[in-house]
Amino acid sequence: MTKLTHTQDIWQARYAQSSPLSQIDPLVARLMGHRSVRAYSDRAVEDDVLLQAIAAAQSASTSSNLQAWSVVAVRDPAKRARLSALCGNQRHINDAPVFLIWLVDWSRLRRIAATQDQPSDGTDYLESYTVGVVDAALAAQNAAVALEALGLGLVYIGGIRNHPEDVAAELGLPSGTFALVGMSIGYPDPARPADIKPRLSQATILHNETYDSAPEQAAVAAYDAAMVDFQRAQGRGDLPWSATAVQRVKGPGSLSGRERLRDALQNLGLPLI
Repeated sequence: MTKLTHTQDIWQARYAQSSPLSQIDPLVARLMGHRSVRAYSDRAVEDDVLLQAIAAAQSASTSSNLQAWSVVAVRDPAKRARLSALCGNQRHINDAPVFLIWLVDWSRLRRIAATQDQPSDGTDYLESYTVGVVDAALAAQNAAVALEALGLGLVYIGGIRNHPEDVAAELGLPSGTFALVGMSIGYPDPARPADIKPRLSQATILHNETYDSAPEQAAVAAYDAAMVDFQRAQGRGDLPWSATAVQRVKGPGSLSGRERLRDALQNLGLPLI
């Protein structure tokens, strides 16, 4: 893993272009230095580290203070192997010492409502699903920033949604709860470093006052070229980003089983009215 300390270096790595800034705040530089880590050393993840990461997660914003999320930490190798199989056999779930599964969790508030003899029908609605997803995602990202500050690396695992009912059974999830995203965490293996992947330029992302797609075509072409260079350096082929991204949204067959997510969520106690 290359340690980048200068404004120009970190910006160049993230955007494949020179920085327009003379300096970057250290916290912003740390955020810009994020990379997906899929190779880990043998060092165990200490309990104190996990406690700090969850404290950071719980310090994220949460809609109406409902805190509609939970997280399951899986250390057991056999359980991680079973979860890996459900996620498309991603080896880094097996390799990482800890696998975190971030949950949208309305079961807790439903139980609380039941103790007060009150209904909780509002949790059945699409709005509540959205609230839970946002809450869980914000919590997970806060934890990610904390883990990286503590010297760990991580990679998100969307494959946890490939087989929602099977994952729920493996984790013993109650009705009204589902696995939103996984996160393999561990100390990076220095012998197998990860690099910063370029992102689309801000010209495609940042809109002022109104949405403007005019710069998009040229910016995507430039990004395609940058990603081809990055992929070649990583030994991962040379397909441009735009072609790969379009394939991922081409149709239900490209969704790795997640095209039936609505049905799965309904089976798990979330009607999505």
